[in-house]
Amino acid sequence: MLENLHVKNFAIIDEIDVDFGPHLNILTGETGAGKSILIGSVNIVLGARVSPEMIGRYGDSGLVEAVFHVESQSAREKIRDCGVEPEEGEIIISRRITGSRSVNKINGVTVPVSTIRAISEYLIDIHGQHEHQSLLNEKRHRQIVDDFGGKELREQKEKVHDLYKQYRHTLQESRSGELSAEEQARRKDYLMYEIREIEEASLTEEEMLTIEDDFRKMSNGEHIVDQLSEAYRHCKEEAADAIGRAVQNMQNVSEYEKELGSYTDELMQIESMLSDFNREISGYMSDITFDPGELMQLQNRLDQIRSLQTKYGESYEEITEHGEKARDELEKLEEYEAYRSSILETLKQQEEELQKEAVGLTKLREKSAAALQKKITQALMDLNFAHVDFDVEIRKAERITDQGADEVEFMIATNPGEPRKSLQKVASGGELSRIMLAIKSVFADKDGIESLIFDEIDTGISGRTAQKVSEKMTALGASHQILCITHLPQIAAMADEHFVIEKVVKKDRSVTGIRRLTEVEIEDELARILGGVEITDAVRASAREMRQMAAGLKKYKKS
Repeated sequence: MLENLHVKNFAIIDEIDVDFGPHLNILTGETGAGKSILIGSVNIVLGARVSPEMIGRYGDSGLVEAVFHVESQSAREKIRDCGVEPEEGEIIISRRITGSRSVNKINGVTVPVSTIRAISEYLIDIHGQHEHQSLLNEKRHRQIVDDFGGKELREQKEKVHDLYKQYRHTLQESRSGELSAEEQARRKDYLMYEIREIEEASLTEEEMLTIEDDFRKMSNGEHIVDQLSEAYRHCKEEAADAIGRAVQNMQNVSEYEKELGSYTDELMQIESMLSDFNREISGYMSDITFDPGELMQLQNRLDQIRSLQTKYGESYEEITEHGEKARDELEKLEEYEAYRSSILETLKQQEEELQKEAVGLTKLREKSAAALQKKITQALMDLNFAHVDFDVEIRKAERITDQGADEVEFMIATNPGEPRKSLQKVASGGELSRIMLAIKSVFADKDGIESLIFDEIDTGISGRTAQKVSEKMTALGASHQILCITHLPQIAAMADEHFVIEKVVKKDRSVTGIRRLTEVEIEDELARILGGVEITDAVRASAREMRQMAAGLKKYKKS
């Protein structure tokens, strides 16, 4: 769960630090107080892109840090698979954003933002104000059914995906391999030319690694000999004679002072090293030859190798591999009819296997859809749909894709006697919100995610429906951490922890703050939501009664 959130210097947030509870955390506040900025901060710490313009006025960087505690062993394993090791179940994510870059850390170790995004889906699920609109996309319906189907369906889906990839590759090969007799002849000639050119070059890996250095040495041979000769003359005629005389001088006086003997020995070693150097450099120069004809041959060979590199690849391995591929293709063309027959037979077998596995995927989807349909229907009834006829419809697609052979669409009728229609045609904004909440509640115990954020999903609902939504939220909060931003008193009354987000004036500017409310303050906040501008004693009494009823309901739910 999300234990702590620390935000500093983002937008109108100067600095906030808040500890959340393990169950239903309610966040309320006036319009414009900064509730969306707070949820935006959670998104940022989970890897969302952020504009430098979000950095506040207090310094040139903004900081968002979140502390999570992961109880679920399956979630811990998935996080480990992403290369992150929870420390006693704890994960601390921090992002410092500047005008040009961000510094991202997990448990104090710098990581790319992609790693944060990878583990975030196992930490918290955020349902924003407009996410329910994604239910209007039929691809989303298929993904929901697949996610609900669990490991068996996921593995079958991966199998279909891999088979489809193989099938498409073979299909592409079969189409590209359709050649007329004239095209075959031209292609054979071209391949034989490539093979012959590579074979006649008789390349070796060692030659390709050394020829550039050999050419550089030979083409500069005269200059090398001139400079070495000059160096040899200085060492042989000048330095050797000078050091020899210096040795003699040292020997003349070393008998008078023992320490001078060691200096003499060092100088004699230098004389010996110089003698060795002169002998070796003399031998090196005698081995150097400059033959213009040999240089021309080396130049031609280097040009040949460079031409091969331009055509077939930079390295010896790439050129050799190209030659092998050309030989393989030529062999296929030599036996073109057998090759075509083989590839078409392979294509047929792959298509049959793909269709077979796609049927298996459809059956698993139908099984998942039936179970999901039943659970979502019950959840929708819990959310005050007086009449609901919900169906997960699976239809045969026009063609098989890497997703299988199915189209999936959620259908619903909310009035007796009406036929089921797509969500796009019948569901209002408030109904879509409730359908998404129903789906979230169905998945809550299945996906292992311990924390859920609901950002104003109560749009378009009121009265008894709002009460039912609050009860569903409370039920979820019994086994999950819920953070819910709401404007409805029925939902706010259910809070296990209640926080108010408000603007305060600090140093002549408005900044957003957040504070945990006491029980008395919770009743005051409920009265504000209920009564608006004027809060009467009757409104306060109603707020107190709502709070008491919520406590009784939660006690009933637990029993």
